[in-house]
Amino acid sequence: MGVSPSVGVSIGTREEHGMRWIDLSRPIYSGMPAYPGDPEVSIEVAHTYAEHTWELRRMTLGTHAGTHVDAPSHMHPGAASLDELPVERFCGKARVVRADAPDEWPPNRGLFFAETAGIECAARLKELAPPFVGGGLSEELERALLGHGIITFTDLVELERIPPGVDFMFFGFPLRIAGGDGSPVRAVALLEEEGER
Repeated sequence: MGVSPSVGVSIGTREEHGMRWIDLSRPIYSGMPAYPGDPEVSIEVAHTYAEHTWELRRMTLGTHAGTHVDAPSHMHPGAASLDELPVERFCGKARVVRADAPDEWPPNRGLFFAETAGIECAARLKELAPPFVGGGLSEELERALLGHGIITFTDLVELERIPPGVDFMFFGFPLRIAGGDGSPVRAVALLEEEGER
């Protein structure tokens, strides 16, 4: 039994104590779009309340299904895998930036592109050495970044809801897969409300 694509697709925002949470993740469901050649996503109920007194689902999916993080080993043999990276690499201060304004990219921040960023961004990103980069990355740029040990987050949603030029906290923790080349993540942005800064 699969989960309908219409179930849970709205992306929530929660406000609490002057902070705003924005979910940047896609829902994972059976038959969801996958990169050509990647394993299809299948989710079915394996145990039921009626028969087992609990509910449990069986999942089949690739490590790059939905919103996910890419380890350097994804595109570079012998490079670091997920379990070799410290957990703090998957979170930190970040900012949404424009690909056509590299002079506005701040140092010491994760950088996210709401629109497509191509290989022309690679040199500047290598110079800044952000802890992570995400958003609309071309495959060529992703490969270059991973080659420099910069992890990438892809297939994010709702980045346009984050004001440009504003720092926020990003969290995108993967499963701790031994030798993992990537993992689905629950990607979340935490922003201070205007009056709280």
